[in-house]
Amino acid sequence: PDNRFDTVPLLDIVKKIAGVKSKDLTITDCVFKIGPRINAAGRIKSGADAVELLISENTRSASGFAKQIDKYNIERKNLDRKITHDALRRIGNSIELRNKKTTVLFNKKWHKGVIGIVASRLTETYYRPTVILTESNGIATGSARSVSDFNVYDAIESCSHLLKNFGGHKYAAGLSLEISNIDEFTECFESYVAANITEEQQKPVVIVDDEICFSDIDRKFYNILRQMSPFGPGNMNPVFLTRNVRDTGATKRVGNNKEHLKMEVVDEEGIIFKGIAFSMAPDFYRIVSENQAFSICYSIDKNEFRGVTSLQLRVKEIS
Repeated sequence: PDNRFDTVPLLDIVKKIAGVKSKDLTITDCVFKIGPRINAAGRIKSGADAVELLISENTRSASGFAKQIDKYNIERKNLDRKITHDALRRIGNSIELRNKKTTVLFNKKWHKGVIGIVASRLTETYYRPTVILTESNGIATGSARSVSDFNVYDAIESCSHLLKNFGGHKYAAGLSLEISNIDEFTECFESYVAANITEEQQKPVVIVDDEICFSDIDRKFYNILRQMSPFGPGNMNPVFLTRNVRDTGATKRVGNNKEHLKMEVVDEEGIIFKGIAFSMAPDFYRIVSENQAFSICYSIDKNEFRGVTSLQLRVKEIS
């Protein structure tokens, strides 16, 4: 009968929809390609579609759910981009907002499922404790993100008399409050952070594990690094520094909004490496393209393109 199908090769279907071409699944694939798609279902509509994908017993249903969560992920990215742009524009147009120690923004039309991502984006841009709020069932609901070593949960708890609910941890939290309390909460949150955050906590820091040359990077070196995986909180992917590199002339802006840098750089020994710098084009394309020497911080990834596997740099910082 038409409704009988082979036992589904689920991993192959998930990898295909996520654009994972390599044979071996890596932590990077899970974190940056597969994970966001599984997550997107719950952010945009319901986590049920992601669950149905993971328990599918035939190819047709698995493929259908995989395509659906990929559509959710596209919608999530579009919402993320639009809301982040709106939020950054509001801050950019206000001297008062730019001069604060915190960011607290509310818009009842912003999508609840992506405000946590937007809070992270704004924290990266302005590097200060951030709360993004939207309206849900007549209540202001929000997500908070923090900077290195500053406890945003304590800051929110200090304003608990204005909140209906809150919870989280040192670096991220959720909260809800009456819309009428937003202005007072904004003042309370700003007051606590301004009184407690240190100068050092207001400066973004990239922790570098070692300074190396491109000649140090080869398959053997990468395989040694992989023995330390899986990477994550408590065991972060090693970050390296290489100084005095230059653009070969091949670096270009990529992505739907040209927000990423697809890089090709050469070090002092003449060794060339390719790399990717996500969301860094607006701030660093000019620096990279001026043919001046600069430094880069990066982790090392394996990249597979058209059947060719190579090592690439995942750039964290350019200076």
